[in-house]
Amino acid sequence: MKQSLIASILIAALATGQPATAAPVSVTRDDQREVMVTIYNGNLGLVKDLRDARFPAGVSEVQFMDVAALIDPTTVHLKSLTDAPGLKILEQNYEYDLLTSQKLMEKYVGRKVRLYQGDGTFHEATLLSTNGPVFEINGQIHMGHYGRLVLPSLPENLVAKPTLVWLLRNQTARPQRVEASYLTSGITWKADYVMVLNPADTLSDLTGWVTIDNKSGATYGNAALKLVAGDVNRAQDRLRDARAMELAAKAAPASNAGREFVSEGFFEYHLYTLDGRTTIKDKLIYYGAQDYYRNAYGVPVSNQKIAVYLEVKNSKENRLGLPLPKGKIRVYKADGSGSQQFIGEDWIDHTPKDERVKIKMGNAFDLVGERTQKDFKKLASNLYEVEWEIALRNHKSQAQTVTVIEPVPGDWQVLASSHQYEKVEAHTLKYQIPVPKEGAAKLVYRIRIRF
Repeated sequence: MKQSLIASILIAALATGQPATAAPVSVTRDDQREVMVTIYNGNLGLVKDLRDARFPAGVSEVQFMDVAALIDPTTVHLKSLTDAPGLKILEQNYEYDLLTSQKLMEKYVGRKVRLYQGDGTFHEATLLSTNGPVFEINGQIHMGHYGRLVLPSLPENLVAKPTLVWLLRNQTARPQRVEASYLTSGITWKADYVMVLNPADTLSDLTGWVTIDNKSGATYGNAALKLVAGDVNRAQDRLRDARAMELAAKAAPASNAGREFVSEGFFEYHLYTLDGRTTIKDKLIYYGAQDYYRNAYGVPVSNQKIAVYLEVKNSKENRLGLPLPKGKIRVYKADGSGSQQFIGEDWIDHTPKDERVKIKMGNAFDLVGERTQKDFKKLASNLYEVEWEIALRNHKSQAQTVTVIEPVPGDWQVLASSHQYEKVEAHTLKYQIPVPKEGAAKLVYRIRIRF
C-alpha cells in the first residue's frame, strides 16, 4: 500500500555525522509562543509559528506537530531566532496519514488480526480487504465483521495530528526559539457591507464585516491576524487531497472599536479597515437600446426599465477614503413605521480611495421610459441622419433626475439636442434629465453618423 507521505530532501546526503537513533524530539502546540496568520482572498494563508524548543547537539529527528492538514510542504521555512547559523534542516517529511479506523485497517491488509467474541474468546484472522471487510479464518473467506477487530500494534507512519518531521543538525544544545512559516490552502476571507440610508437618501451608515472560513485543518489560537486583498498570482499546480477540520469565525461588529482592522498599503495589495459614514448620491439611469437600428421607424420602445443606482465616492470628504476590499454590499432603509427594510444588493470590486463605487439597487417602480426613432435619412452610402425621442414619466411625489445613456455607433456628430449632453466615451452620449413630480420630460436629439 502506498503511504501518504511527502518527502522533501533538502540535502541528498549528510556531509557530517551519523543519522540520529534517539527518540524524536516533539515540538507541540504547548511550546507555541506566538502565531501570525495572513489570509489572502484566494483560498490561501501564510502561517508563522513561533515555538520554544531544545534540540540536542548534532543530528536529531524532530517532530513539529499541530500544523495545518492542508499545508504545502514545499513552502516550509524553518529558522532559529536564537541561533540562526547553527540550525539547519537536512531532510523534511510531512506526515498526514492521520490516525483513523479506516487508515488502521488499510495498514493491516494482508496481516494477522484478532476478532474477539462476546464471551472473550477470539479468532486469528487475516484481513484481506477493508471493503466489507473481508477476512480469512481457518482457510475460509468471511464477509463483514466477525466480532470485535483488535490490532496487535500501531502501524508506522500513522500520526494523530498533521506533523512535520525534520532531520536537523544543531550546533548547541541550549534552548532556542524557532519560527516555522508555511503556506496552507483551506483558509480564506471575504468582505460584506451593510449600508443603511437616511430618509432623504443623502446619507448612510456603512458597516463592513469580515468572515473568515478556516478549513485548513489547524486552529490558530490568539493569532495576530492580517487580511490581504488583491489578486495574488499563483503558479498552477495540482492540489493533493487531505482531510480538513472545519472552523468558521466571524469578525466582531463595528461597534466594538477595539477589534477594527487598520488599513495599510502593501506591495500591490491592501490590508483594510472597514468602518465609516459616507455621503451618497441617488442616481437613476436609463440605458438606450443597444440594437441601435433594429427598431421599426416611428414605433416606440415603451415601458423600458429605469435602473436605480447608488453612487459613493470613496473619499475623506465623505468620511470614508479607505481602500475597500471586494465584497457584497446590502442596502437597507427605514419605512414609514421606522422598520428597516432590505432594498437591494450588489457586488463591489476592490476600490482604492478617491474612486467611485456604483451600487445597482434594481429597477425603479414609478419611473418609466419610452424611446422612439422619429426620423431616419440616408444621405450617402455610408452617411446617415437619425433623430431620437426619449420620453420619461415620473409617478413619484418628488422630482427626479434621470441619467440617460445613449449608444452611438460609427463616427458621429450631434446636430441638435433639446438638452445639454456629455460625450463620456467614443460611442456613448450621456444626459442628465430633470423630471418633475407627477410629470414627464422629453429628450430629443438629432445625430449624423458616418460608417
